[in-house]
Amino acid sequence: MEKQKTYSQKINPFLWFNDNAEEAINYYVSIFKNSKIVSLHHAPSGAHLPEGTLMSGTFQIEGQTFHALNGGPQFKFTPALSLFVNCDTQKEVDELWHKLSAGGAEERCGWLRDKFGVSWQIIPTQLGEFLQSKDAKKSGNAMRAMMQMKKIDISELEKAYNQ
Repeated sequence: MEKQKTYSQKINPFLWFNDNAEEAINYYVSIFKNSKIVSLHHAPSGAHLPEGTLMSGTFQIEGQTFHALNGGPQFKFTPALSLFVNCDTQKEVDELWHKLSAGGAEERCGWLRDKFGVSWQIIPTQLGEFLQSKDAKKSGNAMRAMMQMKKIDISELEKAYNQ
Protein backbone atom coordinates (compact mmCIF):
# COMPACT_ATOMS: atom_id res chain seq x y z
CA MET A 1 0.00 0.00 0.00
CA GLU A 2 1.37 3.43 -1.01
CA LYS A 3 1.65 6.00 1.75
CA GLN A 4 -0.58 9.05 1.22
CA LYS A 5 1.28 12.37 1.07
CA THR A 6 0.01 14.65 3.82
CA TYR A 7 1.57 18.00 2.85
CA SER A 8 2.02 19.74 -0.48
CA GLN A 9 5.46 21.19 0.32
CA LYS A 10 8.52 19.51 1.71
CA ILE A 11 9.24 22.46 4.01
CA ASN A 12 6.45 24.20 5.93
CA PRO A 13 6.54 27.12 8.39
CA PHE A 14 5.80 26.09 11.98
CA LEU A 15 4.43 28.83 14.23
CA TRP A 16 4.74 28.51 18.02
CA PHE A 17 2.07 30.42 19.95
CA ASN A 18 1.68 30.69 23.69
CA ASP A 19 -2.03 29.80 23.99
CA ASN A 20 -3.84 31.49 21.09
CA ALA A 21 -2.96 29.35 18.05
CA GLU A 22 -6.61 28.63 17.23
CA GLU A 23 -7.46 32.34 17.29
CA ALA A 24 -4.45 33.04 15.04
CA ILE A 25 -5.38 30.28 12.58
CA ASN A 26 -8.95 31.57 12.31
CA TYR A 27 -7.66 35.13 11.92
CA TYR A 28 -5.24 34.31 9.10
CA VAL A 29 -7.80 32.17 7.27
CA SER A 30 -10.32 35.04 7.48
CA ILE A 31 -7.87 37.53 5.92
CA PHE A 32 -6.64 35.63 2.88
CA LYS A 33 -9.14 34.69 0.18
CA ASN A 34 -7.44 31.45 -0.88
CA SER A 35 -7.05 29.85 2.53
CA LYS A 36 -8.44 27.03 4.62
CA ILE A 37 -8.05 25.14 7.85
CA VAL A 38 -6.69 21.67 7.12
CA SER A 39 -6.85 20.17 10.60
CA LEU A 40 -7.22 21.07 14.28
CA HIS A 41 -6.10 18.79 17.11
CA HIS A 42 -7.62 19.55 20.50
CA ALA A 43 -6.35 18.31 23.84
CA PRO A 44 -8.01 15.19 25.17
CA SER A 45 -8.74 14.65 28.84
CA GLY A 46 -5.52 14.27 30.83
CA ALA A 47 -3.28 16.17 28.39
CA HIS A 48 -0.89 18.94 29.45
CA LEU A 49 -3.45 21.51 28.23
CA PRO A 50 -7.05 21.90 29.41
CA GLU A 51 -9.39 19.47 27.65
CA GLY A 52 -10.66 20.90 24.36
CA THR A 53 -7.85 23.47 24.02
CA LEU A 54 -6.16 23.48 20.64
CA MET A 55 -2.85 21.62 20.79
CA SER A 56 -1.88 22.05 17.14
CA GLY A 57 -3.37 22.88 13.79
CA THR A 58 -2.57 22.98 10.11
CA PHE A 59 -3.83 25.63 7.70
CA GLN A 60 -3.12 26.88 4.21
CA ILE A 61 -2.78 30.37 2.77
CA GLU A 62 -2.46 30.66 -1.00
CA GLY A 63 -1.44 27.01 -1.19
CA GLN A 64 1.31 27.38 1.47
CA THR A 65 0.87 25.02 4.39
CA PHE A 66 1.51 26.30 7.92
CA HIS A 67 1.55 24.42 11.22
CA ALA A 68 0.65 26.09 14.50
CA LEU A 69 1.18 24.95 18.07
CA ASN A 70 0.07 26.16 21.47
CA GLY A 71 3.47 25.57 23.02
CA GLY A 72 3.50 27.97 25.93
CA PRO A 73 5.35 31.22 26.66
CA GLN A 74 8.93 29.93 26.25
CA PHE A 75 9.42 31.35 22.75
CA LYS A 76 8.40 34.64 21.10
CA PHE A 77 8.21 35.68 17.47
CA THR A 78 10.94 37.95 16.14
CA PRO A 79 11.33 39.91 12.89
CA ALA A 80 14.35 37.71 12.12
CA LEU A 81 11.76 35.49 10.42
CA SER A 82 8.92 37.09 8.49
CA LEU A 83 6.22 36.03 6.06
CA PHE A 84 6.71 37.73 2.68
CA VAL A 85 3.52 38.41 0.71
CA ASN A 86 3.80 39.33 -2.98
CA CYS A 87 0.98 41.73 -3.86
CA ASP A 88 -0.13 42.49 -7.42
CA THR A 89 -2.01 45.74 -6.75
CA GLN A 90 -2.11 48.69 -4.38
CA LYS A 91 -5.59 47.56 -3.35
CA GLU A 92 -4.18 44.21 -2.21
CA VAL A 93 -1.32 45.95 -0.34
CA ASP A 94 -3.80 48.29 1.36
CA GLU A 95 -6.24 45.53 2.37
CA LEU A 96 -3.61 43.19 3.77
CA TRP A 97 -1.76 46.02 5.51
CA HIS A 98 -4.96 47.25 7.18
CA LYS A 99 -6.07 43.79 8.31
CA LEU A 100 -2.71 42.38 9.42
CA SER A 101 -1.48 45.51 11.21
CA ALA A 102 -4.73 45.89 13.23
CA GLY A 103 -3.75 45.43 16.86
CA GLY A 104 -0.09 45.03 15.90
CA ALA A 105 2.55 47.50 14.76
CA GLU A 106 3.47 49.13 11.47
CA GLU A 107 7.18 48.94 10.69
CA ARG A 108 9.30 50.45 7.91
CA CYS A 109 9.74 49.28 4.33
CA GLY A 110 6.55 47.23 4.06
CA TRP A 111 7.05 45.29 7.30
CA LEU A 112 4.45 44.95 10.02
CA ARG A 113 3.89 42.87 13.12
CA ASP A 114 0.42 41.43 13.58
CA LYS A 115 -1.45 41.22 16.89
CA PHE A 116 0.13 37.81 17.57
CA GLY A 117 3.67 39.12 17.08
CA VAL A 118 4.24 37.47 13.66
CA SER A 119 6.19 39.68 11.24
CA TRP A 120 4.92 40.12 7.69
CA GLN A 121 6.30 41.89 4.63
CA ILE A 122 3.49 43.22 2.43
CA ILE A 123 5.35 43.91 -0.80
CA PRO A 124 4.08 44.88 -4.26
CA THR A 125 5.73 42.93 -7.07
CA GLN A 126 6.66 46.27 -8.68
CA LEU A 127 9.12 46.96 -5.85
CA GLY A 128 11.23 43.97 -6.84
CA GLU A 129 11.15 45.04 -10.47
CA PHE A 130 12.29 48.57 -9.57
CA LEU A 131 15.03 47.43 -7.20
CA GLN A 132 16.39 44.91 -9.71
CA SER A 133 16.54 47.41 -12.56
CA LYS A 134 19.79 47.59 -14.52
CA ASP A 135 19.50 51.38 -14.27
CA ALA A 136 21.32 52.03 -10.97
CA LYS A 137 19.99 55.59 -10.68
CA LYS A 138 16.36 54.51 -11.03
CA SER A 139 16.87 51.55 -8.73
CA GLY A 140 18.50 53.81 -6.13
CA ASN A 141 15.64 56.30 -6.38
CA ALA A 142 13.13 53.51 -5.70
CA MET A 143 15.20 52.22 -2.77
CA ARG A 144 15.41 55.68 -1.17
CA ALA A 145 11.65 56.16 -1.57
CA MET A 146 10.90 52.75 -0.07
CA MET A 147 13.14 53.48 2.93
CA GLN A 148 10.89 56.44 3.81
CA MET A 149 7.67 54.38 3.74
CA LYS A 150 5.90 52.15 6.19
CA LYS A 151 3.18 50.73 3.93
CA ILE A 152 4.53 50.62 0.37
CA ASP A 153 2.83 53.04 -2.03
CA ILE A 154 3.25 51.86 -5.63
CA SER A 155 2.50 55.25 -7.21
CA GLU A 156 5.13 56.97 -5.02
CA LEU A 157 7.65 54.26 -5.91
CA GLU A 158 6.93 54.78 -9.62
CA LYS A 159 7.38 58.54 -9.27
CA ALA A 160 10.73 58.10 -7.56
CA TYR A 161 11.85 55.41 -10.03
CA ASN A 162 11.02 57.60 -13.03
CA GLN A 163 12.75 60.78 -11.73
